[in-house]
Amino acid sequence: MSSRLKTQVLVIGSGIAGCTAALTLAEFGVEVLLVTAGKNLDDGNTALAQGGIVYRSENDNPKLLEKDILTAGWNHNYLRAVRYLCRKGPEVVKELLIEKFNVPFELNDPSRHYLTKEGGHSQARILFCADYTGRAIMDVLAQRVVANPQIKVLTNRTAIDLLTSHHHSTRLEFKYHLKNQCVGAYVLNNQTNTVETILADFTVLATGGIGQIYLHTTNTASSIGSCLAMAHRAGARIMNVEFVQFHPTALFHRSERKFLISEAVRGEGAKLINSQGKPFMSIYDPRGDLAPRDIVTRAIIEEMLKRGEDCVYLDAASHISKDLKERFPTIYKKCLEIGIDITKEPIPVVPAAHYFCGGILVDLHGRTTIDRLYAGGECSCTGVHGANRLASTSLLEGLLWGYSIGQDIGQRYRQRTRLSQRIQESIPDWRFSGNEQNEDPALIAQDWATIKHTMWNYVGIVRTSSRLKRAFEDLRNLNKRLHDFYRETPISKPLVDLFHGCQAAYIITTAAMRNEQSTGCHFRQDRPYKKK
Repeated sequence: MSSRLKTQVLVIGSGIAGCTAALTLAEFGVEVLLVTAGKNLDDGNTALAQGGIVYRSENDNPKLLEKDILTAGWNHNYLRAVRYLCRKGPEVVKELLIEKFNVPFELNDPSRHYLTKEGGHSQARILFCADYTGRAIMDVLAQRVVANPQIKVLTNRTAIDLLTSHHHSTRLEFKYHLKNQCVGAYVLNNQTNTVETILADFTVLATGGIGQIYLHTTNTASSIGSCLAMAHRAGARIMNVEFVQFHPTALFHRSERKFLISEAVRGEGAKLINSQGKPFMSIYDPRGDLAPRDIVTRAIIEEMLKRGEDCVYLDAASHISKDLKERFPTIYKKCLEIGIDITKEPIPVVPAAHYFCGGILVDLHGRTTIDRLYAGGECSCTGVHGANRLASTSLLEGLLWGYSIGQDIGQRYRQRTRLSQRIQESIPDWRFSGNEQNEDPALIAQDWATIKHTMWNYVGIVRTSSRLKRAFEDLRNLNKRLHDFYRETPISKPLVDLFHGCQAAYIITTAAMRNEQSTGCHFRQDRPYKKK
């Protein structure tokens, strides 16, 4: 059973990029259908962001920010995108978040924002709301989206496949067109288990990252690389997918999702120490605890291996004079739940998969290599982050490219042609080919365990040729088996998620094998480092 919907713009994903794109489009009077896999708009990673969003200080300028981004990214960045973010990003923060949406960022006094500093930054330029900046931003964005009459929201929806003229049209003439065009997506209604054919003049991908394909991650359950898998199948160009950033300080405790200990804690002065209580970061990098994330992560792993220990510790109590309960209320509360008082004792921490630096290649407007298909936020590759993301640039990138996508589609929409409508008319509804009732939760759980352990052990923080070869072979076999299983079994959310997660893992592994030089967070132990 399937249903057919039509909209002017389909936005898949409801984080900072998706919501900003939708709200910007609404300003143009464009009709937007926003779908999200969660029960609520704020079920993604944006609401988990603790540290803050890059802005600008009195002594700051775009050149200084550019230098910091390039240094953290190992000069593997796309310079035009970096300069666009450095110049335009703070303006959009001021226009949207401060003046229009009134996000309650911390103030020094009634007229001046309190700006903090994080690893890799030469200036204190980061706006924040205690240690729940992402939550504060998402609360405002979600409220605005729900209240906007131009935006219709569908929750509990899982995107299955992008609809394109080359792959889905029943008319041969559209397959001969040189330019592949996206005209919507097949979307599974998780509550009714029916597939909706959603046709759109423009489609925006904004589903976030890939952290859940790893054994340990700070990401939400929906971060499985679904947009990467769908865009790759549709023929969109992808870039830098081997660059997976591991956050150095996730709380060391048993949980499905690792709780993040914000880099802002080190920005305020906290020190990483070993079990003997000795600081160690200065041994590994002259910038110490505020070195870029890839360097801090590998230093922690080295320290753990050297001492045969399961974690290191972050000492905030001895080095921060501010009231930790007030400055980091979320972290204080979470640690207290497991018996750790951060005002008196150090926090046990370990690295965890955190941020996807690569993704679907886009330009400064968020356009992909498929016509009428856009991407923004963590699922996209703008080139800003290069081989390693600078702290607190992710929210800024998501905001700026969400805004740019909305602006570009809003202006293009006036020049839309009859061609898109004709292609949409040639798209068939979803065909239910599978009829074997062989979906087994135990088998799905085992396949997920295989993906997560393979990625963590072989395509993780430290990589080698032999590890990557093993991962490639194991994931290739699993992908082949899942393709057959997918064709034979009735559609369901667990099956779609597994299929996308496995494909995303395979795509990342293949890219990691091709890149034989260590750069940034793609660390090949058996290969020399590329010079910065």
